[in-house]
Amino acid sequence: MPSTGENASRVPHYRNNKSYFSIVVVTSDASVNTLYRRVKALTRNFRSFLKANFPVRALLIIYYTVPTNKGGYMDLLKQRIQTDGLILNDSLLKVDSFLNHQIDPELMMKIGEEFARRFEGELITKILTIESSGIAISVMAGLVLKVPVVFARKKKSVTVNDNLYSTKVYSFTKNESNDIIVSKQFLQKDDKVLIIDDFLANGEAAAGLANIVKQANATVVGIGIVIEKSFQPGAKKLTQAGYRVESLARIGSFSQGQANFLSND
Repeated sequence: MPSTGENASRVPHYRNNKSYFSIVVVTSDASVNTLYRRVKALTRNFRSFLKANFPVRALLIIYYTVPTNKGGYMDLLKQRIQTDGLILNDSLLKVDSFLNHQIDPELMMKIGEEFARRFEGELITKILTIESSGIAISVMAGLVLKVPVVFARKKKSVTVNDNLYSTKVYSFTKNESNDIIVSKQFLQKDDKVLIIDDFLANGEAAAGLANIVKQANATVVGIGIVIEKSFQPGAKKLTQAGYRVESLARIGSFSQGQANFLSND
């Protein structure tokens, strides 16, 4: 049984004249608050049992290792890209069957968990994405991180409005520009924002979202990308601008109908 240390958290205990018990959670992960919530129900369920059966002091110790599954979930993402993705040419990939049109909720949840793992400790207060493909991923990450999700709306043109943050984003795929907007009500200067998007190619969407965060005088803690096309300049552009970019699947090239992945190490 491991000893308690910095990562041990004592849950509120029960005590009366006849008995005493408490729960100590010992974890190899820093997510003590998450563990506390998970064992809180356990505390209530065991309270009457311990009162009836342990008239002397009892100590229940639970050793719990938060599952990280490093790499495993993203191996699953890469498999789905290879089996279900459609490579249209040497730069375009369609993933409509599980990400952009039809959505695989279980895979989205695993992606959300992976983003939460990678940005653990960043004290994120908001997730910001862009409609519409980034919403499902962001909601799953928001569920894990327990923070609100804000999505920027796309408009062909926007009139000046004091209640909106706005910026222009060019889509190379669609060969068009859109204004994206976020209500000032949903981004404040003390927010620590995680930006999430489905694809990173030229970096226009992520840079536009970062610009909106800057307008709000808030802080971008990082940019989470599901699929990065590393042979295009977006990732380099964002990292050179000082942003932390975490891409779950990095594609170096397409050849013979397959995606050639780069290591995330």
